[in-house]
Amino acid sequence: MITLSLLVLFLLVLAGLARYFKAYPHRPLIYLIALPAILSVLLVMLGEHRVPALVLPVLGHDFHIPWPLIPVDILVVGIAVIDLLTLPRVADFAAERHVGHIASIAKNHRATLTVSNLLNREMLAWIRDDVDQDLNPQPKDFIVALKPRSRSVLQYIMRPQTRGAYMLERIYVRVRSRWGLWQRILQYDQSSRVHVYPDLKQLSEYAVLARTNRLSQIGVRRTRRVGQDHEFERLRDYLRDDNFKHIDWRATARRNKMTVKDFQSSQSQRVLFLVDCGRMMANEANGLSLLDHAFNSMLMLSYVALRQGDSVGLLCFSDEISSYVPPRGGGSQMNRLLHACYDRFPRLVESRYDQAFLYLAAHCRKRALVILISNLIDEVNANQIEQYLGSLVGRHLPLGVLLKDHHLFDAVEGDPVAEQDVYRAGAAASILNWRLQVLRDLQSKGVLALDVFPEEMTAPLVNRYLQVKARHLL
Repeated sequence: MITLSLLVLFLLVLAGLARYFKAYPHRPLIYLIALPAILSVLLVMLGEHRVPALVLPVLGHDFHIPWPLIPVDILVVGIAVIDLLTLPRVADFAAERHVGHIASIAKNHRATLTVSNLLNREMLAWIRDDVDQDLNPQPKDFIVALKPRSRSVLQYIMRPQTRGAYMLERIYVRVRSRWGLWQRILQYDQSSRVHVYPDLKQLSEYAVLARTNRLSQIGVRRTRRVGQDHEFERLRDYLRDDNFKHIDWRATARRNKMTVKDFQSSQSQRVLFLVDCGRMMANEANGLSLLDHAFNSMLMLSYVALRQGDSVGLLCFSDEISSYVPPRGGGSQMNRLLHACYDRFPRLVESRYDQAFLYLAAHCRKRALVILISNLIDEVNANQIEQYLGSLVGRHLPLGVLLKDHHLFDAVEGDPVAEQDVYRAGAAASILNWRLQVLRDLQSKGVLALDVFPEEMTAPLVNRYLQVKARHLL
């Protein structure tokens, strides 16, 4: 038993040293400790009375310590302590982070780590950034051989899956001692805040395609105007559906290329979004919640409307009014819309359409294109949407954007295998017929309606807005 007690004392000494130096053992140290452990077991099996021992009188009792175990323990402890003293310190390295403060949901966002080795020997380091798992970093960590007096630049990609503000506080560097018996995690304070907004990259893509007359690549169609807008805007290349009356023959002769005049649409009109943030928007489609898809499309159309010279506003609601941005124009309005929606998440509560439309009536008295983005689940919600959107006809131009569910269409279009699949297809077909009737009822009351899949909502919504502008419905 004295042999085992000595082994326990040996392990306690190592644990105390590790805690003092803020280190923990690595796998080779476990193998090294196994040597005296095996020797202790052998001595127990042989019997302690058969092994020469050192007798120590302590408190009137004689303790017998086997001689073969003493030099082995001293040797192992000595090796472990000497290697422990070679562990790098925080001052032996330097770490920095460079990352953009604004990211878009479901889009790649690059971050760069710069780690410097200030020692005169090569070090193998495991490097990891303090990134929330919702940001989905790839890769999550790095294994790098840092050369003496050198600097390594590491890059990783974040692909955020949730909107909001995230704080990156530290960079972790895990290093080993010279012989690899110990390892230590070094922490470097590097605070960075990353704001994940709805998809912003689509705005720059739209701007590039608009300048080059290639909006059809993202599904935006050119709408033939009913009537004329006589305020000149710009000259551009002729397209197949342009009116011959708009051809500028002087510019065509000068450029040796067919050129037409573009005229501005009516400006200073208002577009107001009502975005449902209740339980009906908590479902997911294509990896994002329905509310994320709604905000992405809302921002895209807001960008288009602001470029057209219109005013854009936003009202987010669930069981209460979450945020309200009055309709305004100008470039700064996009920032207001972004800050009003980037930290809004679907709440598992019943949406109060009555409060939302009462708030709308009190704060927006001038005629506007009111766009309600929601999801139909049951007849109660459908009756409320139909009632309140229908009440806007005449005073405003209401547009209801209703999101379709892929599961319903998959159940109807799939080939039934079992009897259960037939019943499921019949139930899905009944729900789809009910949705179609709701859309017809809305249109019969003078309400514009869109029935779209969430991930395909942006292009039809922009096209409907351009159609409204072209037909002078506002």
